[in-house]
Amino acid sequence: MSGLRTMTNLSGMLIVVMGGYGMWTLMSPDEDRRRKLIKHLPESSPMMMEESRKRNALMMQVMKEASETHLNLARGNIRPPGRQIGPGSED
Repeated sequence: MSGLRTMTNLSGMLIVVMGGYGMWTLMSPDEDRRRKLIKHLPESSPMMMEESRKRNALMMQVMKEASETHLNLARGNIRPPGRQIGPGSED
């Protein structure tokens, strides 16, 4: 009886996996559609790519400046370095 239950469970799992694979195959675009999508990506345009590079450079600059400061900008707590927040502090 245990062998029959195991075979039934394995068959059910195989059916689910094969059904998922079949759905994936049906929904994925064909080669022509994939080429068209790649051709129209924003990175394919030199102007858009330059804008993306500038935006990334600005974000890296902001992150670098934030990492070099002792202020917790995310929480809005502006405290001098060495001042503790939490249990035992006077706040």
